[in-house]
This record gives sequence, structure tokens and C-alpha cells, in this order.
Amino acid sequence: MHELDQVVLTTDIPEHDLKAGDIGTSVLVHDAHEGYEIEFVTLGGKTIAVVTVTASQVRPIREQEIAHARPIAAV
Repeated sequence: MHELDQVVLTTDIPEHDLKAGDIGTSVLVHDAHEGYEIEFVTLGGKTIAVVTVTASQVRPIREQEIAHARPIAAV
């Protein structure tokens, strides 16, 4: 995964109201792809979180997947 790639969260991050399956954008790659800064935005374009995750907490989007919308607590 590289900077500006869309990625899928594989674990919940409750402190940011993020759930496994949420889609974010990689904005920074750390230490030979051991970690990433991922930005999560609403469908309206408002940033809800920028979080640091390990490589095991995200994965690339697969071609055969479809996006799913869900509400979040507060933006």
C-alpha cells in the first residue's frame, strides 16, 4: 500500500468510532510499510479521524468489493 491508496480497516478503533470495513486513505507510510497514517472522511468530505495503524490493521481494497454507508456518532 502506498500514499493516497484507499484502504480497508481490519479492526475496530472505538476511540474514533471506526469499525472494521471502514474505508480510509493512506496519507503517510511509516518504516518500510510497517505502519500508516490513515485519514477517514464522511461521504460529505469532512475528516473524522487521522489515525496511526500497523500494517495488520489495514488492507488494500479488493476489486470485487462494494462500499457500504453507515452513520457515525458525531462529526
